[in-house]
Amino acid sequence: MQSEMRKSLNLILKQFSELDYVHPEDIPNIDLYVDQVTTFIESQLSSLKRDEDEKILTKTMINNYTKNHVLPSPDKKKYSKDHVLTLILIYYLKSFLSIKDIQTLLEPITDKYFGTESELSFYELYEELVAQGNGQSKALIKDVIAKYNAMQNAFSDAPEEDQEFLRNFGFICMLSFDVYIKKMMIETLIDFNSQQRKAAADQVKEKKDKS
Repeated sequence: MQSEMRKSLNLILKQFSELDYVHPEDIPNIDLYVDQVTTFIESQLSSLKRDEDEKILTKTMINNYTKNHVLPSPDKKKYSKDHVLTLILIYYLKSFLSIKDIQTLLEPITDKYFGTESELSFYELYEELVAQGNGQSKALIKDVIAKYNAMQNAFSDAPEEDQEFLRNFGFICMLSFDVYIKKMMIETLIDFNSQQRKAAADQVKEKKDKS
């Protein structure tokens, strides 16, 4: 008989496999006021809520992102498609990164690609990220199942009535450790990229000072 945890895991993995991203073509081609932005993103990401009362995005959040230079300022109180795409990225990143880290990560991207006519548009950048992410979904599901199966042989010496609880606890810890390691790697890479950008800017300044 399947354990309750296995049933829950199968349901979660099924939901994950059916998750879809917000398609850029679904975003209105006209600039939006802040109320329209929050309504749109709420409708697109509502399936990701843990609780019904959870707010995906609010005016206050948007104002804070702009104030902290995470989100470029709107043009005459209107937000473009690039603004909406940036807010979607922020939503995913803020679950495990600080606002400061998100700002450090996104600022060079928005500086170069946001609202520009460069060879790589912000729209295309977002599409590429989604394509790469979708390509990893099967490997992620396989890894989660492997971790779950590995725990099924653990705690065999514990009292029988405690074994399922302990195995579920161990499975959660394995997933948490994986998240912790990846978060640490992400933060290290953000710091490295920031240092590289600063070094490059210092070199440019030094050359200007000498000329």
